[in-house]
Amino acid sequence: MNQRIERLALDAGLLNYVDNETPRHCFVSGLADTGDVQKFAELIVQECAKVSFIQWCENGEEESAENAILKHFGVKHND
Repeated sequence: MNQRIERLALDAGLLNYVDNETPRHCFVSGLADTGDVQKFAELIVQECAKVSFIQWCENGEEESAENAILKHFGVKHND
């Protein structure tokens, strides 16, 4: 899992650390509910908006917002 996506899932309450500190030992929280899933989706959308805004302000048209977002989350382009 991409570190940024993992951090957002942790922030949303979807993941927990086994020992409360080691990222490689995380698991899907059995306590996660629809509110946590909603929060995760909102965090992803906010992150995408931030990346596209930074791309637009700082980089102009050198790279598309789509490519910047995919790169940010470590997702390969689906042709």
